[in-house]
Amino acid sequence: MTLGKKKADFWVVASLLVLALYLIFMVVPMIKVFYQAMLDPATKALSLVNFKRFFTTPYYSNTLVRSFKVAVSVAFFSLLVGIPLAYFYNMYQIRGKKLIQMLIILSSMSAPFIGAYSWILLFGNSGVVTVWFREVLGITIGSIYGFKGIVLVLTTKMYPLVFLYLSGAIKNIDSSLLEASANMGRTGFKRFVTVVLPLCMPTILAAALMVFMRALADFGTAMMIGQGYMTFPLVIYNEFVGEVGVNKNFASAVSVIAIIITLVVFLIQSWATRKTSFSMSAMHHIEPKKAGILGKIFINLYIWLVIAISTLPNFYLVYLSFRNTSKSGNAFVDGFSLNSYKYVFNNMGSSIWNTIRICGSALILIIVLAILISYLVVRRPNAINKTIDTMSMVPYIIPGAVIGIALIMSFNNPKFPLVGTAWIIIIAMCIRRIPYTIRSSVAILGQIPLTIDEAAESLGANKLKTLVKVTVPMMLNGIFAGAIMSWVTLITELSSSVLLYSYKTMTLNIAVYVMVAKGSDGRACAMSTILTLFTVISLLIFNRFSKDGEIML
Repeated sequence: MTLGKKKADFWVVASLLVLALYLIFMVVPMIKVFYQAMLDPATKALSLVNFKRFFTTPYYSNTLVRSFKVAVSVAFFSLLVGIPLAYFYNMYQIRGKKLIQMLIILSSMSAPFIGAYSWILLFGNSGVVTVWFREVLGITIGSIYGFKGIVLVLTTKMYPLVFLYLSGAIKNIDSSLLEASANMGRTGFKRFVTVVLPLCMPTILAAALMVFMRALADFGTAMMIGQGYMTFPLVIYNEFVGEVGVNKNFASAVSVIAIIITLVVFLIQSWATRKTSFSMSAMHHIEPKKAGILGKIFINLYIWLVIAISTLPNFYLVYLSFRNTSKSGNAFVDGFSLNSYKYVFNNMGSSIWNTIRICGSALILIIVLAILISYLVVRRPNAINKTIDTMSMVPYIIPGAVIGIALIMSFNNPKFPLVGTAWIIIIAMCIRRIPYTIRSSVAILGQIPLTIDEAAESLGANKLKTLVKVTVPMMLNGIFAGAIMSWVTLITELSSSVLLYSYKTMTLNIAVYVMVAKGSDGRACAMSTILTLFTVISLLIFNRFSKDGEIML
């Protein structure tokens, strides 16, 4: 009787501990943001003056329209590129599939602002392609800056998400449905439109939401390539840490507006998904077929053209990283050398170590907490654990800059002096990235029969030992896949880290941002290449240990 009580007490304590962590590091900080948003900067009285200022000042309210314009455009073009790509990849026999998938993922795994930076080096006012067209052909090509440049950069970074989401959905389509449609005269493009797209519609809506919210919350791209095209994430950043003036109350108000907008979009997407959702389990998986000669040419041309456009900036950065630079590092000169790498390892080596220790610590916490929360949600459903499950999804709709601001407001004080330490960045990374790992862990755990746990307990193992010795090993392949993808997204985190870092906690991604701001192109390219190498190694490790080498979301 005492033993049973101890078992129950452990899980109750675990639930309360997880709940307390969410309250301390997410709920309370977000309440402070809402409170600051309601304060008049002049009188410190509760007021709606900050919200009134945003909506009545065209300079600010127009940023909302611009952000929506960018997010909708990026979502549209990402679907336009990603849907056919996923269809061709999964429905037809193509050589080098693993290489294709790795290159597609690689194109999305650098921070968008690095992509913007590389496009500027190619197509900016002094870019190598721009100069060549102007001096050799006498042609002045269009500007890469502004709205078009932002959409181009973000689309090349976001379409892989559509590709990964839709690939998972297509693999769940039963081939008998396609055979039945073929018997009814639905083949080729007509089958794609009338059968495949409707079956994948819930996944397409989920992918569109993911792309929309990431594009809406991104500020690095607009800052780098926008040249005056102000979006509202830039307003949040400038009002909170701007050089001209700082208004934390107004920045909090804009943050609240961002949360409300993303929440509304999320609810609309959830409603649309429920309206179109259905259960589908493939008894007979689709076997990729051979395409005709013309079809094969078109499919390969489309796939490799998309890959070439999206990976060109990455490879150009690698090339520039080996170019010789002036002593200041601010200009390229003739010849090649390792000077940029020597400078990075001699003067910025701490940023490489910070990337490993900070992102690695965040990853370990994410995995441990995701396993624990998924077990509580699936195996011990109650009011507390349902609350935890709901709270775990809240960061899904909160932009990174808002999380950074909330943590600064809560932990920049003598009682909790976390600002400036590595812990504040680790916490922000955990909050931002854990929702996806939890969802994948819940899905995997839901497929493991409860009878396996009961069998282990009947042999004398308690619930904690069953979790560690039996359940977790069965979840290991899914956990490992999620860990690799989480690691890749952690090392490219910028939007919250740029507000939270100090000189001692500067990661590679932040260091690239600093070098770009200083105009040290060679050194920025060298650090971007090191980040790309980290990503490639991570994907190679995944392919080595994964059962089929396929990455699905």
